[in-house]
Amino acid sequence: MSEAQLELLASRAGLAVDWIDANGRPQHVNADALRAVLKGLGHPADSDAAIEASLRDLERVQQDKHLPPLMTVDNGAGLDLAHFFTPGTPCQVHLEDGSVLDLSLDASATLPGSIPVGYQQVQIADQHFTLAVAPTHCYRVDEAVDSQPARAWGLSAQLYALRRSGDGGFGDTQALEHLARAAAERGADALAISPMHAMFSTDTERYSPYSPSSRLFLNSLYASPGCILGDRLVQDTIDACGLADERRALEQLRLIDWPAAAKAKQRLLRALYDDFRQGNHPQHADFLSFREAGGEALENHCRFEAVQAERAANGESLDWRHWPEAWRDPSNPALVQFAEDNAQEIGFFAFSQWLIARCLERAQQAARGSGMGVGLIADLAVGADGGGSQAWSRQDELLADLTVGAPPDILNRAGQGWGISAFSPEGLQRNGFRAFIEMLRANFAHAGGLRIDHVMGLQRLWVIPMGASPREGAYLYYPVDDLLRLLALESSRHQAIVLGEDLGTVPDGLREKLIARSILGMRVLLFEQEHGHFKPILDWPDNALATTSTHDLPTLNGWWHSRDIDWNIQLGLIDGPTVEHWSEHRLRERQALRQALSQDPQNFRDEIRNETDHVLDASIRYLGHTRAPLVLLPLEDALGVEEQANLPGTTDTHPNWRRRFPGNASTLLNDENAARRLELLAVARLQAHERDR
Repeated sequence: MSEAQLELLASRAGLAVDWIDANGRPQHVNADALRAVLKGLGHPADSDAAIEASLRDLERVQQDKHLPPLMTVDNGAGLDLAHFFTPGTPCQVHLEDGSVLDLSLDASATLPGSIPVGYQQVQIADQHFTLAVAPTHCYRVDEAVDSQPARAWGLSAQLYALRRSGDGGFGDTQALEHLARAAAERGADALAISPMHAMFSTDTERYSPYSPSSRLFLNSLYASPGCILGDRLVQDTIDACGLADERRALEQLRLIDWPAAAKAKQRLLRALYDDFRQGNHPQHADFLSFREAGGEALENHCRFEAVQAERAANGESLDWRHWPEAWRDPSNPALVQFAEDNAQEIGFFAFSQWLIARCLERAQQAARGSGMGVGLIADLAVGADGGGSQAWSRQDELLADLTVGAPPDILNRAGQGWGISAFSPEGLQRNGFRAFIEMLRANFAHAGGLRIDHVMGLQRLWVIPMGASPREGAYLYYPVDDLLRLLALESSRHQAIVLGEDLGTVPDGLREKLIARSILGMRVLLFEQEHGHFKPILDWPDNALATTSTHDLPTLNGWWHSRDIDWNIQLGLIDGPTVEHWSEHRLRERQALRQALSQDPQNFRDEIRNETDHVLDASIRYLGHTRAPLVLLPLEDALGVEEQANLPGTTDTHPNWRRRFPGNASTLLNDENAARRLELLAVARLQAHERDR
């Protein structure tokens, strides 16, 4: 079998045969791994004949003279169409405002750059396509807060961890409203929250917010139905269902019992729907309007949930790839019959989506109405479960047979497999980037900002065949410039800022592209070290947000006391020499941080409080004085919490995504430590603005 032809096929399919690892060492993907990944991409390569056939198929696509459904261009730039047409060919552009431009391709067969920003319909000869003309940059923080330069600040919070009386055992959108108002009163311009993507209603054991069923819809468990349907109706329903005692008991738990709390919430939602559909509720017209506007995408998601519910009741596989053949295709007539037979069940799932969408809309209105310039910042997971709703409904645009992860590196020698699927680059282009655009719109809908998890995925992702080791993967490249243009266009339209989580191995050139588009990277205090010293305040960039920590890292308190190392020891994840090495390194880091913080004479002056409080206060003031346009303070660090939300590399041995904050969301920021730290941050941000303007 010709290895040269195999590698040629891989390259043409967008795979990197050779790459540089996190340690700067060149790596080469072996032939078996290439064949397996290519199969997952839909390009068989298990024989010479298969390789040649796959190469011919790719060549036909590349030589096709038919226009793709959608092309992108920057505002003011021309679009080279020489591959498709000759110079001087006339064209007609139907603009979104209803007007028409009559143009001609220039001497190099380029469409002129005079077409305005937006999704414009272009007709050339007997072909037509959508031209997405993008603004040069995303909506910026300084535009959101109306301040130049922007020196804004906000909080980040795990939504499920919030508390309020009557929440049923985990945080919801009403608790989010309470926190948003409290934060806005103290001067916050933003509140970043954990992902709210739709999960698996019939599998309550799956609750990691970064492994969703779909990134097009929302987790209905977070809905606070009293906000939409009325508190009296909801309380009466709770009493009628006999749920009051169970909900109170769930609220008292130190950790969230997701299976029990989710089932109790679903019982409540079902009872509310039964009453809603039979009665004459004043919100019924709004529900019908919502369902109609959701169209095919919403209907498919609700059908998916209903099929899963039926199969769960029969003890059958929930993964659509194991369903009967007739149900694996959303457009199969068998699904139409199923929908007719299960109209009430499908209606329930639509009702649940309506509730959570309206609740989240209220939360953003509360944030903005209380004075926040940005408001809520949604979190977009890097992928969705290959057996979930989004992969089922968009099979030509998602890679359900490949999973996403990371190659082996110095921190994880086995590599990582995240158990989620990603977009197909070819499928996106073939379908006019439909799945990507609808995902952006869904996540921008009720937010003033969007955090993109693992933003490197816009340029490349490490993809792994199902069941294979992360070592047997390869980097798959994406049409990054097209994706960034679409992101800028949707960001501008929704007037929402964009944050890119760029922690880890960042491919060459990507940060420059993000900066050019005004997409803020992330700089984490714990990582901002060079040669044993923490970076001086003015060495922090003005094109990235600043934060103390993230959900995958120890809290500042936990880091200071090596709580993350303790957990690794307790779970047997590291050996003796590693423990010694990590502990010695942490001691040096602590000394370096204290030295950096001591440069500010305002720090460490109070002899009454303990050392940890001194370090947390000083660290927060330190970040506040940086040139970052936005500082996001994790609520855990405002409160001085020791335990972290998630310990990567663990599933059920550490209580990931189950911890709750100590206190009601409406009064949480009244905590003495939190109030002091938010005041320190607000003052430091004001001083930084005065210094830099």
